[in-house]
Amino acid sequence: MGSETETQIHHIVNIPEMIEPMLHEQCCIYKVPNHLLKLNEEAFTPKFISIGPFHSHNPELNQEKQKQRYFHAFWKRLSNKQGLALVHYKGFLEETKENIAKCYSKHDVCVLDKFVEMILLDSVFIMELFLRKSNESEQKNDFMFMTSWIYRITQRDLLLLENQIPMFVLEELHKRVLGGNCVSFIELAFNYFEDYYPQKKSLKDEMIRKCESCKHFTDLIRYSYLPRKIQEKGVNQSENFTKFSSEYVLRTATKLNEAGISFEKVQGRSYCDIKFKKTPILNWFLCLGCLPCFRFVESKLRIPHLKVDQSTECVLRNLIALEQCHYSNQPFVCNYVSLIDSLIHTHEDVELLVDTEIVSHELGSHAELATLVNCLCRHVVVTSNCYGEMVKELNEHYNNVWKHYMGMLRSVYFRDPWRLSSTVVGVSIFLFAFVNFLKVIGVFSPKY
Repeated sequence: MGSETETQIHHIVNIPEMIEPMLHEQCCIYKVPNHLLKLNEEAFTPKFISIGPFHSHNPELNQEKQKQRYFHAFWKRLSNKQGLALVHYKGFLEETKENIAKCYSKHDVCVLDKFVEMILLDSVFIMELFLRKSNESEQKNDFMFMTSWIYRITQRDLLLLENQIPMFVLEELHKRVLGGNCVSFIELAFNYFEDYYPQKKSLKDEMIRKCESCKHFTDLIRYSYLPRKIQEKGVNQSENFTKFSSEYVLRTATKLNEAGISFEKVQGRSYCDIKFKKTPILNWFLCLGCLPCFRFVESKLRIPHLKVDQSTECVLRNLIALEQCHYSNQPFVCNYVSLIDSLIHTHEDVELLVDTEIVSHELGSHAELATLVNCLCRHVVVTSNCYGEMVKELNEHYNNVWKHYMGMLRSVYFRDPWRLSSTVVGVSIFLFAFVNFLKVIGVFSPKY
């Protein structure tokens, strides 16, 4: 029966008997899909140095001489025993080159004569770079560190999704050659990319201890964005996500503020760790929230401080592309960017978030930031939302007519101490005049 079926297939069309799967199970390094690439190709393309096979054909990015310099420098670090271990490491790469190639979505580019040599040079280059970053005295006279733009652009290039080699390859080099003579590789990596996550040092150390092996550096940056609860306990799909629905689309920052929701900056949390806090019953009296002793009455959206600079768009686009390709059922960063996008529609929204120190930026204007944020989620598809329940609560709050009135009352008369004092003085004068009027017409005659 099987041979008969095969004969029929060959009669219809001449196709290979065995077809390689589109993506292997080990695949974790992807060419960015065209629909995302066309939005901003520059954000996904290395500018200074290529790592891995996807951009190795570009001679302007290869930096072959610098990689060779770093290889010589790394070799000088090693004892005879460690040098032998490096030889064995090359043997390990030869043995596992097929598994390494399966980590790439376009594994045909890995069928190169010098594939193993390329992975070896790139691995040693990264290891030497990380070791120098952890030892300030080794950075002297090294243009990779002393030239500011090269240092920053190399950091940027090493976190691009298309510019990766698998993490297990680097960890194997560290384990085989450096072993116990150095801090863990994951700590070296966190130290090198320390500019790209907001956690305090104490939280960063805890994150390093609990970090499971990430697939590559883009994945490592994504891990640092995840809520602390997820970093500690992992993902529970039913508990952490709700099915995406149009009712989970959030109002803008100014609209929420008009409904009495204040914004509070949170320091030291991962970017995705956003919380909505309200005091049941008491939050109905929102106008009291302007008084220091009644701050607990306010309904607050607590958002970690986001600093937007020239590299922010590049980082977020690569994290979004990674989630679209590899974590489509766990879109934490996509949900985070979508939430920020919902809050910001105009420069007034940006101004409110800047005034409350939720956002700071180095762009030309508030309108430019609004445009940047609004473009990030184009063509991004998600089917679940980690903020679903929180957004539902915010929308219920916004749709409550009483809270709208209380929010307007607070905005007009109780926004700051000066308006509060003016309101109190005005009400006092009105009451004094009203009592005098009652006394004049004889309605009110107090007995002394």
